[in-house]
Amino acid sequence: MSMSPNPPSLESLGPRPFSFYPPVLNVEHNEWIFEKATWSEILVRNSKSGQEVWVPRRFLGEVSRVDEPVMIVGLKRELEYNAGALWPHERRVIEMPKAVNDYARPEPPAPQPVSTVAAMRLNDGAESRIGKLILGVLAAGIVLTFIVVSFFRGRAGVENVQYVGIVQQSYGLSHLDDAGAVIRKLGQPAEDRWRSQESDVIQYRLLHYPNLGIYVIFMGQDRDKARYIGAMDENWKAVDAVDLPRAGNSRSMLNRLAKF
Repeated sequence: MSMSPNPPSLESLGPRPFSFYPPVLNVEHNEWIFEKATWSEILVRNSKSGQEVWVPRRFLGEVSRVDEPVMIVGLKRELEYNAGALWPHERRVIEMPKAVNDYARPEPPAPQPVSTVAAMRLNDGAESRIGKLILGVLAAGIVLTFIVVSFFRGRAGVENVQYVGIVQQSYGLSHLDDAGAVIRKLGQPAEDRWRSQESDVIQYRLLHYPNLGIYVIFMGQDRDKARYIGAMDENWKAVDAVDLPRAGNSRSMLNRLAKF
């Protein structure tokens, strides 16, 4: 794995391919090559479709120090490709149309003014009801507190202690571990799967350990270079994640990963 003391700049990548994170919406193949730059924009070319697009520098984040399993260039905003350019992605709320038989309802008539004496009587009655309501709520709270305290005192004995198993959140694995390192630590898996699609630059590998109740997930361009990014439980919920160099924590990536 190649490391550099300072994070490289996008211009220094030259012809090396890289991927944006988060990926650009409306573009199937997330692999790009640097073409040229100005003071305000960077021109990149999609390695599969050949389309070129300018990326404003204000949207560019840092370039990862590590180029395995793939060089990653961070984006400060989620972008989408539209009309030949990149735009910040805005999630819009769609307003539901009115029903065909909907109609404007008449406003209720204005209340008639109340005399001063009647208003005073109404206010006194309202204050009295509010005072009774407050006293009732306080009394109910005192009774409820007494019941709860008595209940937990009765269950405070040692014989009432219950031990509930929880899923182990850390397995002593890091983003540097490959499948061989995981097998040496956890043993042989019951299943070994590999999800590979032609349109995906990043591929995923899965090792299933039913005895631990987890699926160990790897990410990379091929089986030999795939590295550990976390683990899922039997319900496909993330139970372990790692910090990827210059790409943040992998938990959000695991939450978006479809089961395979």
